[in-house]
Parts: sequence; structure tokens; C-alpha cells
Amino acid sequence: MQKVVVGLSGGVDSSVAAYLLKQQGYEVIGLHMRTENPETSAEDEFQVKALCEKLGIKCVVVDYKDDMQLVKDYFINEYLLGRTPNPCVICNKEVKFKPLLNYAQELKADYFATGHYARIEHTEKGSYLKKAVDTDKDQSYFLCKLTNEQLSHVLFPLGELTKTQVKQIAKDNNLVSESTKESYDICFLGSQKFKDFMQTNYPEKSGNIIDEKTNKVVGTHTGISKYTIGQRRGLNIGGKKGFEADRWFVTKKDIKTNTVYVSCGTSEEMLSAACLVGDFNFINLPLTTEFNCNVKLRYRQADQPTKVEVLNNNTVKLTYSQKQRSVTIGQFAVLYDENGYCLGGGTINEIIK
Repeated sequence: MQKVVVGLSGGVDSSVAAYLLKQQGYEVIGLHMRTENPETSAEDEFQVKALCEKLGIKCVVVDYKDDMQLVKDYFINEYLLGRTPNPCVICNKEVKFKPLLNYAQELKADYFATGHYARIEHTEKGSYLKKAVDTDKDQSYFLCKLTNEQLSHVLFPLGELTKTQVKQIAKDNNLVSESTKESYDICFLGSQKFKDFMQTNYPEKSGNIIDEKTNKVVGTHTGISKYTIGQRRGLNIGGKKGFEADRWFVTKKDIKTNTVYVSCGTSEEMLSAACLVGDFNFINLPLTTEFNCNVKLRYRQADQPTKVEVLNNNTVKLTYSQKQRSVTIGQFAVLYDENGYCLGGGTINEIIK
């Protein structure tokens, strides 16, 4: 009998993943990582232990605060640099599929599994990451930094299911309470708003909001980290004379001068033709240094055709078939082929107009 360690959060998805693997005949061990979130940590641990008892599987609870601190530091530092981070990608890379996977291997497990919505194909040539059947819930974007070696030891039991089917399995088998909530997007913040978190822990100075076209001051911001590229709401600069009929939006940020730049009108300034992506991780090495595929420049974006040029130092240049709006430095660009296989991803470091 093969042994699999399942990362359990206390939520519906990971609970169903453990249940399905048990049904498939694996020896299942539940592995729960305590979080820093005091609002949910004790409740999550209780849910996990209750589930493991119900399924008749061993339960292990671990504490990886140092690893989570790495994710937290990345998140904060990126914002303070005027960039827009994605902590879920880094958490998967540095926590869930690093120390947790290593711990699973210490337990002599054949596989480590999670409740992610994604698929893996294990072949003699390697392991391939693919979008989930439920494309609306697909999480392959957040797994783009995993290596082929890591994926070779991983299972995603929910990849062939829809969220509706998963909820029904949980309900039919009374796996978790109906009141169990979805996971927080940024787990260490809990229900605290990001702006409040930054203001409490990393108070910033106010600065000028400048019209990029005229270089005139049109308002004042309360902290540069609170603004994102393309943002339209919350700028508090509406009703300027001559601009009453148009909407303002953020075009760029200058961390050195503590300035937020905005524009008003058609938002053509937000279009770009290409970008440079650094620290790129190819899950499966490309056959050539130039090829065409699809890219997601943010999680909820539809696939966009792009030309890929593999440069030096793990950097790639992406040239889009059509100009893209609001491409944001710090976010992840993730590549896919026409069949939905994830080729890998990296961090957007430079926008090319």
C-alpha cells in the first residue's frame, strides 16, 4: 500500500482530498501546519483532528513559523518597494512544497497531496502540471514556481472535479461543518484589511498624486503601498476642472520620490507591448529559446497569446500578440501551452511600452 501525506487546512477542499485518497486505497496521514492567524488557528486545528479521527488516519501538527515569516517578509518588502506581490505563489514554493514536502518524505511517504485545483500527469519523461477541469477554480497559476522534481512526488486529488462536486462529496460524507469558511487570501492577515495592517505595522508618509500628462499635483496619497497600477477607486481626486466626465486611474508609482502618478481619460497609458520576467522557473525545459504560447499576467486573466524569448539569468521576454492593459511589476507571468499545460512562471520586473 502506498503512503500519502495530505496537507490539511481544516477547509472543505483538503478534507475531500484526504477522503478521496483514503477511498482510493492509500495509507493516508493528515499534516496540518499551524498558522499565525489567531482568529482561525485553534478552530482549524480542531477541524483537522476531528476529520482525521473520522477518517481513521494519523494526524500530525507542525509549526513552520520561520518559513511563514519568509513569505510575510516578501509580501511586506515588495509593497514597500512599490511592487505588487503575490504571497500565495511564494507560500506554495517556500512552505507547502518545501518543508512540508520534505517532512512527508521523512515520513517515508510515496506522495504529498493537497486540495489544490490542478492536475499532474506523471510520465517516464517527467511530471507535467496542467489546469484543473474546473477552470474557474484552477490554481495552477499559484503553482508555477514548483520544480519537476517536486511535482514528481505530488498528487492533486481534486484536479478532475468541480468545486460543486467537491462540496457535494463533503456534504454527503459529513466531512466538515457547513459553517466552515473559505481560506483567507492572505492567511497571516486574517480578517484585517491590508491597509490597516500596513498602517499599524509599517506606517508610511503621505505624498503627492501627480497627473502624468501635465506633471501637476492633483491630490495627496496616504501611503504608496495602498495604491495599485490601474486602480480607479479611492483616489479622491474626482471633479477636477476640465476632467469632470472622465475617471482617474493609477499609471505608476515612484518609491524614491514617494509619488503616485495618475492619468485621466481612455487609459491608453496603461497599455504595454511586452515585459521582462525574472527568476523564471520552467517546470519542463523548453525545446527552443523562442516559441509561442499563452500567458496569464494575473490570476483571473484569460490566456493571452505571446511570443517567448528565453534570455540569460533565468529571464524571459514576453511580447504579446495584442497590447495588454495594467501589467503590474511584482505580479507573476505564467505560461501555458494550447492544451492547458503550465510551463512555469516568474516575476514581472519591467514593462515595455
